[in-house]
Amino acid sequence: MGRSHPLDNSVHSALTGPHTHFAQRRGNALRYPSDVSPFMALPDSPADGDWTDIAALAGPGQGVMLTGLTVEPPDGWEIVTRRAVLQLVDDGVAAAPDEEAVLLTQADVPEMLALAERTKPGPFLPRTIEMGAYLGIRHGGRLVAMAGERLRPPGWTEISGVCTDADWRGQGLGTRLVLAVAAGIRKRGETPFLHVVASNTNAVRLYESLGFRRHRTATLVLTRPPTEVPIRA
Repeated sequence: MGRSHPLDNSVHSALTGPHTHFAQRRGNALRYPSDVSPFMALPDSPADGDWTDIAALAGPGQGVMLTGLTVEPPDGWEIVTRRAVLQLVDDGVAAAPDEEAVLLTQADVPEMLALAERTKPGPFLPRTIEMGAYLGIRHGGRLVAMAGERLRPPGWTEISGVCTDADWRGQGLGTRLVLAVAAGIRKRGETPFLHVVASNTNAVRLYESLGFRRHRTATLVLTRPPTEVPIRA
């Protein structure tokens, strides 16, 4: 059997590739530090022991967030949420730097966290900025829009955290930042990709109009192990 595509199990590909310095491991189970990203990963065909290990990585009573797997959790595991997400890849995106976009730093994290809290672009945590470059646009000194890099499977970089403050929507700021982030990814010789919840048809149409094409449909699952899971030594 040939090797799977790096995007088929993108979190695993990232944590065993360019993001290996983030990886917390127990056996074959992997995760990002909890203040970087909630994502965890298992091999393409996990064994029973791998599920036990990822439950231990998550910690008592904690959920396990997975994407890309095509197998079901073991009996007794609760499915908290399950969402279909589209994986879109660069297919002629008009990537270009933006004169107004600035590179965000650790000093900007409080504002980034506040913007993410207001706009809900997906998980954004105190150390998420360490996953890659984040760009922002300020008006009147206030951060009003941002976008950046998240997962980095070999040869690929995910664009994520795209959000614009409600008072500044409809002006194309998010689109400009997506194109600017894509330009930076391309400059490194990598290919941009992103994830969109399949039900968000407006976002899907927008990204397709920018030159992204659908690569595959993935499943984002938040699952919780049974209260008592035997822990392997």
